[in-house]
Amino acid sequence: MYSNNLKGFLLAVVSSAFIGSSFIIMKKGLTKAGVNGPSASSRGYGYLLEPLWWIGMVTMIANFVAYIYVPAALVTPLGALSIIVSAVLAHFLLKEKLQKMGMLGCLLCVVGSVVIVLHAPQEESIDSVEEIWELATQPAILLYVGLNSSCSIGIDLVLCSSIWPNQHNDLYRNFLCNWIVDGYDC
Repeated sequence: MYSNNLKGFLLAVVSSAFIGSSFIIMKKGLTKAGVNGPSASSRGYGYLLEPLWWIGMVTMIANFVAYIYVPAALVTPLGALSIIVSAVLAHFLLKEKLQKMGMLGCLLCVVGSVVIVLHAPQEESIDSVEEIWELATQPAILLYVGLNSSCSIGIDLVLCSSIWPNQHNDLYRNFLCNWIVDGYDC
């Protein structure tokens, strides 16, 4: 059991390094693509032709591989280490300065990851779709989904309609992205 946990820990740390570096690689690719044509912020698609951007996208896959072999209770908290990797690489490769609050944030990421990993429960295996359905329809999950959806809709309707009153396409796109990818935490 200890050997599996050690392998899982190492795989999760390596995946954090890959995902942290992928953000920097993608940013360098976006910057390089912006020099050669319209930038992504001005709705240009030149970055899709930039190999550096694609290398950054491929390095993100390592994070998904970690979820295949390691329990999510271990991979997810260690994913916070990607913030530290990004901060260090941004300092050296993008010439960005890491401020004191950024250093404090990195320290808190390490402390939080260690605390969560040390106290993570053992993960049980799921053998059937019925078990997944039973877990997904528990009152706590349904309450979370309901509150999350309500807050997402409310925030989008209040903030987006007041900030961008005539841009309904952005409102709907923003709502869908937030609702599908977990929404705002309330």
